[in-house]
Amino acid sequence: MATALNIFLATAIVSLMSLIEACFLSVRAATLQHVSALLVAFASGALIGGVFFHLLPEALVLASEQTFPLVVLGIVLFFALEKFLAWRHCHVGKCDVHTFTYLNLIGDGLHNFLDGMLIAGSFLVSVQLGIVTTGVVILHEIPQELGDFGVLIYGGFSRTRALMCNLLSALAAVGGGMTAYCFSLYVSDLQAPLLALAAGGFLYVALVDLLPELHKQRKPTDSLTQFALLLLGVGVLWAAKCLAHDEPCVPTVANLWSTGTH
Repeated sequence: MATALNIFLATAIVSLMSLIEACFLSVRAATLQHVSALLVAFASGALIGGVFFHLLPEALVLASEQTFPLVVLGIVLFFALEKFLAWRHCHVGKCDVHTFTYLNLIGDGLHNFLDGMLIAGSFLVSVQLGIVTTGVVILHEIPQELGDFGVLIYGGFSRTRALMCNLLSALAAVGGGMTAYCFSLYVSDLQAPLLALAAGGFLYVALVDLLPELHKQRKPTDSLTQFALLLLGVGVLWAAKCLAHDEPCVPTVANLWSTGTH
C-alpha cells in the first residue's frame, strides 16, 4: 500500500503542474518566454542526467539484455506520440496551432498517462528512484504545460477553460500510475521495461524537443546562461546519484582507472 500511495501522490503532484500557468497569467509574454527558455535549459540537463545516472543503470541491473531494445522502443513511441497524435513540446510563442487544438489535448493526455506509468515503474524499484523520476518529469512538464496553455489560448479557449482542460489532461498521469501499479500485482518484472521505456522517452524529449529550442537563442550571454543551466541540471542528477549511493561526487583518478580496467 505504501508504494501505491507514493505513486498516487507523485502523479497527483505532476498533474497539478498543469496549474503552473496560473502563476504566469499576468506576466508579460517576453518575460514568460525568457523564463521558459531558462527552464528548458535546466530541464534538458536534468533529463539527460536522469537517463544516464539513474534510469539506465537500474534497468541494466534488472534486465540487461532487454534494456537497449526497449530504450529504442521508448524513443520510437515518443516520436509516434508527437508525430501522429499532435502532442508536441511547444513553448510560449513557438507553437503552430490550426484546427487540432483538441487533438493536442488528447495527445497530451496520452503522454501524461505514459508519464504516470513510468513514474510507477520507478517507484516499484525504489522510493529514491521514484522521487528522481518524478522530479525529472516535473522539470520537463513545466515548460511543456506553459506551451500547451499558449496553444489553447491561441486556439480560442478562454483562460479558465484552458486551465481546466489542461488539468483534466494532466490528471491522466494519475490514471497511468495506478494502472501500472495494478498490472504489477499480476505481471512480474514490469519495472525493467518501464525504466527502459522512460530512458528512451526522456532521451527523445531532451535531444529532439528541448535542446533544439536552445539553439534559437543566439546572443552570447543567453547561450552561456543556457549552457550553465544545462550543466547544472546534469550536475544535480549526478549529485543525487552520489548521495543515494553514498559515493564521492568527484571521482578520483584511482577510481576512474579502476573503472576502466574492469
